[in-house]
Amino acid sequence: MKQIRILWTDDEIDLLKPYIIFLEEKGYSVSTANNGEEALELVRDQAFNLIFLDENMPGLSGLETLDRIKSISPSVPVVMITKSEEENIMDEAIGSKIADYLIKPVNPKQILLTIKKNIDTRRLVSQKTTSAYQIQFSQIGTLINVANSFDHWVEIYRKLVYWEHELENLDESGMNEVLAMQWTDANSGFMKFIKSNYSEWFDDNTEERPIMSPQIFSKFIFPQLEEKKVAVILIDNLRYDQWKLIEEEINHLFKVDEEHIFCSILPTATQYARNSIFAGLMPAEIKQLMPDYWLDDEDEGGKNMHEEQLCRAQLQRKGINKTFHYEKISKQKHGKKIVENFSDLIKYDLNVLVYNFVDMLSHARTEMDMIKELAYDDRSYRSLTLSWFNNSYLLDVIRLISENNMQLVLTTDHGAVRVNNPVKVVGDRKTSANLRYKQGKNLNYPVKEVYEVTHPEKIHLPKTNMSSSYIFAGNNDYMIYPNNFNHFVNHFRNTFQHGGISLEEMLIPCVILSPIS
Repeated sequence: MKQIRILWTDDEIDLLKPYIIFLEEKGYSVSTANNGEEALELVRDQAFNLIFLDENMPGLSGLETLDRIKSISPSVPVVMITKSEEENIMDEAIGSKIADYLIKPVNPKQILLTIKKNIDTRRLVSQKTTSAYQIQFSQIGTLINVANSFDHWVEIYRKLVYWEHELENLDESGMNEVLAMQWTDANSGFMKFIKSNYSEWFDDNTEERPIMSPQIFSKFIFPQLEEKKVAVILIDNLRYDQWKLIEEEINHLFKVDEEHIFCSILPTATQYARNSIFAGLMPAEIKQLMPDYWLDDEDEGGKNMHEEQLCRAQLQRKGINKTFHYEKISKQKHGKKIVENFSDLIKYDLNVLVYNFVDMLSHARTEMDMIKELAYDDRSYRSLTLSWFNNSYLLDVIRLISENNMQLVLTTDHGAVRVNNPVKVVGDRKTSANLRYKQGKNLNYPVKEVYEVTHPEKIHLPKTNMSSSYIFAGNNDYMIYPNNFNHFVNHFRNTFQHGGISLEEMLIPCVILSPIS
């Protein structure tokens, strides 16, 4: 490990020789200065990890020296040491962004604790976190091998997201690689689970089916309307890991009453999953009962143009007599308008707001080199989502929902997964274009690498003709036609896609939050 360099500045530095020896015996490199001017010369010439600075020195005072140190090396932590306990001196030092404040006389243990707090914290946290994950690694591996229910996979997914969050900011590339391999194992196991169980969830007598897209309003939203006005925010294409970052940004506004992970239907695509949420029906039933509100993959036109009508029909079908308002926000100007006119929204019992940014981000990342650079992996993809959220009008809307004491339900329609393994698929011109699922007739594909559904009616999906079938990619696969194969393989590799089977796409959040008064 690289030796930590400390600068100690005090006009009575000779009296501190025992402290210097103590720190050097602990493995630290300690330079000394008798006054502020000497300290500044050393800071100009050398790089230090931490500076101890006496507040009361002849010539340049400690506060004056602190100010000049920060102009030379603004990121170095400075610990102020003083005999004075006057509050104004403490306030001025803290306002100058000191890292810590010690009052004389100090003892060696205080000094050592301050060093560990300001320098060694990251290393100590890294060691403890790495050790904890190593213990959990085998437990998660066992869970992956024996998982035989949806709840098991939810538990696995929560654990993987937790450890991803814990490890990603540490300098532990080895552990991150191990975690990445465990993600791969988990998604491979989840693919097998879905292939074995998904169609059976639609049997009338099954008790194993998880809560899925059509049940979201009836299970999580309509019950909230009995006590309060409810705002539903649906952020398109929001993964569970992205929600966990957003949660940290709004926990001063809302407390989490319930955090559910439900199962998106297949295909995990907006046309299917979000229409299903708003209609409270599976896609085949939407097409059969409300054909004017459904377009097939091969049809021209927007596939999610009737969400408001589908939701109103669900309210009516469930006998819920509440005032209702719906808006879809895909541009900043519209988001600002929502904030400015929020007083109009609070008149309604149920407000549903759909925000499209995350989905737009994933698609833009595929097509724009600049976005690819900004969101080159899962960590940066999360970071870009968080940056958008913190600077969006959506955060302003959430503040207003809290201030007006409304219940908030935050959810999504599906997630996305970063793909890197191409799979060749052959189909005719009418075959759907999505990279994670294909719908059409006479499809030619490697059977073992996809989940094939030759009878779509069994999983309540519509057919465009009698011989239509669906195939779904799993793991990190993406389906490419043979024509110009290498070009499209390179174009879509390491992009975020949805429509298929993965923990990230199918296991998605629905969170019920109450305002903090």
